[in-house]
Amino acid sequence: MSNSRETWLREEARLIILRTLAEETDETLSSNLIVRELRERWMIKRERPWVHAELDYLAEVGAVTVIPAESVKIATLTDRGRRHLDREIVLDGVKRPSRPGT
Repeated sequence: MSNSRETWLREEARLIILRTLAEETDETLSSNLIVRELRERWMIKRERPWVHAELDYLAEVGAVTVIPAESVKIATLTDRGRRHLDREIVLDGVKRPSRPGT
């Protein structure tokens, strides 16, 4: 996969991860469930270590908190992540959400 395509895929997946967390009542999911969601709903077929790297990136930019739990990671959406989804701020390396209605 070319570098620009890989960058695009990572930015897209990061946005999808934030949206997926936002859909949960407690805004929290395990990396196993995120892997499944990316694969089944969005056809992004990546293994858990790849998703862990994306969760770590999102934690670095303050969009999620990550707690290691055995071989998985538990991710929770932060206020900063929610603000990105609401288009109030822009997080570097995360695709910007579309405007509502477009």
